[in-house]
Amino acid sequence: MTTRVRRAAAYAVVSTLALAAPTLGWATAAAFGAVAVGALSVTDGPVFEWFARPADRQEGRLHGLAAFGFAASGIGLLSVFANLPDHVFVASVLVVGYGNLAQQVAWTFDAEPILRTGAFVAGGIVAAVAGQALALTVVGTPVTPALPQIVFLASSGALLAGLLRSVLFARDDPLVMLSVAFLLWLFADLAVVVTVEGVAVALAVSALFGYVSWALDAASIPGMMTGALLAMLTIVLGGYGWFAVLIAFFGIGSLSTKFRYEEKEARGVAEENEGARGSGNVLGNAAVALVAVLAYAARSKFGIGGDVFLFAFAGSIATAMSDTLSSEIGGVFDNPRLITTFERVEPGTDGAVTWQGELAGATGATVVALITALLFGSVDAVGALVVAAAGVSGMTIDSLLGATLEGDALSNQGVNFLATLSGALVGAGLAVVVLP
Repeated sequence: MTTRVRRAAAYAVVSTLALAAPTLGWATAAAFGAVAVGALSVTDGPVFEWFARPADRQEGRLHGLAAFGFAASGIGLLSVFANLPDHVFVASVLVVGYGNLAQQVAWTFDAEPILRTGAFVAGGIVAAVAGQALALTVVGTPVTPALPQIVFLASSGALLAGLLRSVLFARDDPLVMLSVAFLLWLFADLAVVVTVEGVAVALAVSALFGYVSWALDAASIPGMMTGALLAMLTIVLGGYGWFAVLIAFFGIGSLSTKFRYEEKEARGVAEENEGARGSGNVLGNAAVALVAVLAYAARSKFGIGGDVFLFAFAGSIATAMSDTLSSEIGGVFDNPRLITTFERVEPGTDGAVTWQGELAGATGATVVALITALLFGSVDAVGALVVAAAGVSGMTIDSLLGATLEGDALSNQGVNFLATLSGALVGAGLAVVVLP
């Protein structure tokens, strides 16, 4: 057993304490707190050797274990005093503990980074499903009717944890654990109606989507994980039609990134990493769409019709598609002009546009509008025009923000986020005003 595997196994054993939550309640949080406090007093010996990470050895203290224990204790207190469900507490801790163990085992076989990440997600899902089932059984709740939600929560938590672990370090496990807990708490509160088959299909499609995007160099591993998480949540919370709109953007957008890439690289306007998109880029373009899907799933709590959120979703995706095509295709043409003054500027200048790029962007928004109209019976010809108008509006706002605020006050991801938000608001607003 390697040092990595031994250490991960030790953390997994500690995470298993979470299974006591349904019977011991606050005492479970106290137990994790005791582990954290005790870890700070250990400076050598067998326990130190089992749990010490490289940074712990340099500092002479088990700070990693202490942070792990304090984070688990905090989530346990939320389950006692803030009504966080016990099975969510169990899933959040086990996802990290056993996901890490599966990842380290895969590492011993010299697995590729994508396989190690896949092992983390698979190990986390299995542990979280088993842990939740046991937690519900202990309190007398039938597991079979709750199985679809159990699998959905486990899958969502494992994908989020895998995403965060792909961009953070092992010492950041407490942040990962807390993030998973809050996400699963939200989903548990939404009481989303799901089926095992639906979750299984969503997982399979998401895994395939993520792997293909990575294999084709369309996304880095963090970008792949972000896309896979977005894909699964879109399928489960929205449906296959929502996913089709999302996948159209990712597919066409990725192809446009590769369009005459060497020429764009020579001009200095190409995406970095040979066009492979990272998590920041994916989230900048799709975070608003994800919020729209979540709002759609919780529409009964708002008392608002689902079509409003559908148009917000489609408007944000139309904006992302429009902006991507405008930048990627317009970037190969000469004589760009600044959108605010129309003066000629160098290619790659923030806020610069070409007529060819604007035409490509409008075409991209129209494609999203047509796909939405074909897949959703509630979107007629006028609805399609609303989606297209939202996309073009968002693209224009993206250029205006690029010319005025990007670089000084906003990053590229920030501009993308605000542009897609504006597209969503225009789409939803026009849907309320124009449509019956």
